[in-house]
Amino acid sequence: MSGAPARTAIAASVLSADFVALGEAVRAAERGGADRVHVDVMDGHFVPPITVGPMVVEALRRATRLPIDVHLMVEHPERHLEAFARAGAATITVHVEAAVHVHRALGEIRALGLQAGVALNPGTPAEAVAALADVADGALVMSVNPGYAGQAFIPSVLPKIGRLRALLPGLAWVGLDGGVSPATAPAAVAAGADVLVAASAIFQAPEGIEAAVARLRAAAGA
Repeated sequence: MSGAPARTAIAASVLSADFVALGEAVRAAERGGADRVHVDVMDGHFVPPITVGPMVVEALRRATRLPIDVHLMVEHPERHLEAFARAGAATITVHVEAAVHVHRALGEIRALGLQAGVALNPGTPAEAVAALADVADGALVMSVNPGYAGQAFIPSVLPKIGRLRALLPGLAWVGLDGGVSPATAPAAVAAGADVLVAASAIFQAPEGIEAAVARLRAAAGA
């Protein structure tokens, strides 16, 4: 799987959505032009919060036609791959810092018929994933320290995007996750990101979800 998307993809992260009306929130993002739904799965160990599991992904699969990206911010992510695949994920991303055998985990994701992504925390250099060229379909650069929505964007991670493309030239996508907003999107796209993961900027925007997606897309020039 190689080549870049035709336009910058907007991934609406439900971390900041209203879970009382989650299905409608995601449908609003879809109407606004979002390309993906992003689900942050946190276990209270790898990152402090505890969020959601496969049942939420299964419910979202019924609520939207958009592909669902599952971002596993958990210890031992390999234990959960099959469950999220069954729930309807299109992509599963695991952290290089969390998976003891990250190469094996990415291979298992592919074997389940899904795209395999590898995520890097702000303090992790691109070179940490240099040996994964044969098993990684995409890479996700964290532009905040993972765990909570609404954190400030860390601009010093942007050069990592270019280094990842040089190290792993077959990547189908390189995404940026954390602090993404209309203010930070232009720099992210200029650095080479072709997937922008946004939570608060979409689901907590005062103008509403649909308008927020359109505004983010306009800022990204896509």
